[in-house]
Amino acid sequence: MSPVDTNKGWNGVQDMNYPAPLASHEDVANDPIVFWDTLRRFHFLMNTKFMIPVIGGKELDLHILYVEVTRRGGFEKVVAEKKWREVGTIFMFSPTTTSASFVLRKHYISLLYHYEQVHFFNMQGSLCSPSVTFPVCTRPCKSELAIVQYSPKPMNDFPLNQDIEGIGTIDGKFDCGYLVTVKLGSEVLTGVLYHPEEEGSASPVADPNNAIVPYTGKPRHSRRRRKSKRRGDPNYPKPNRSGYNFFFAEKHYKLKSLYPNREREFTKMIGESWTNLSPEERTVYQNIGLKDKERYRRELKEYKESMKLRQQTMEENI
Repeated sequence: MSPVDTNKGWNGVQDMNYPAPLASHEDVANDPIVFWDTLRRFHFLMNTKFMIPVIGGKELDLHILYVEVTRRGGFEKVVAEKKWREVGTIFMFSPTTTSASFVLRKHYISLLYHYEQVHFFNMQGSLCSPSVTFPVCTRPCKSELAIVQYSPKPMNDFPLNQDIEGIGTIDGKFDCGYLVTVKLGSEVLTGVLYHPEEEGSASPVADPNNAIVPYTGKPRHSRRRRKSKRRGDPNYPKPNRSGYNFFFAEKHYKLKSLYPNREREFTKMIGESWTNLSPEERTVYQNIGLKDKERYRRELKEYKESMKLRQQTMEENI
């Protein structure tokens, strides 16, 4: 288990302590519903951003990742024994998804490491810091570019002993990488090259799953958005989404990788896809929406109780 940092918590949070376990390790490992529920609540209590990552066009199953890593003794032991490649084989990623071990390790640190410390190691008190993180690099960091997703076009198998000359072009640019097209023999592949997060960098590094924007060379103006209570208070629970919202997000991501220059047509295409779903297929997304609605109500109740308690404490101190 990693050493405890008594002065400064992970990600620079000072004087931060772990909350009590929300369930036993056996319960979260054996029941995916308990796992997802406690993981979301854990990030809410820790005031950290929670978002399910996407690898190769599919959402990463964090429950499976947590179970496989803890079954091997936890994050530190998997790193020490170099078993990330072994963990990656469980997910059966597409052959066009490279650097899977790097990406799994990165997402585990940001989303599951502290959860593991509390629920697997029963850690209490000050936050722990991973003894092994990612190497610090200064710009440019070209030697550590990682290809994490290609288009789902089939790729023929090439003999391992055959030298293949690849020709690549940059189609677009975003905050932490590039949109590229690579020609390998007779195959033409499109994908994303991105820089791993750089510690100590003054400029923020965008999330590669959501930061892709066409590069036009002109500043991008933000549109007006509806005011959200989360802007005034980052602890305010994230509003729930409907089943259609989850379906829209899933389809939009896939269409964006397939047709990057046709975004204006996506809404109509997704609406038609939703209409053509069978009742059984639509129920799957609607059930996800209902669970998210329950999550929002629960977190809102917890938020209001914490605000009420804070108000009472302030009144007592006056």
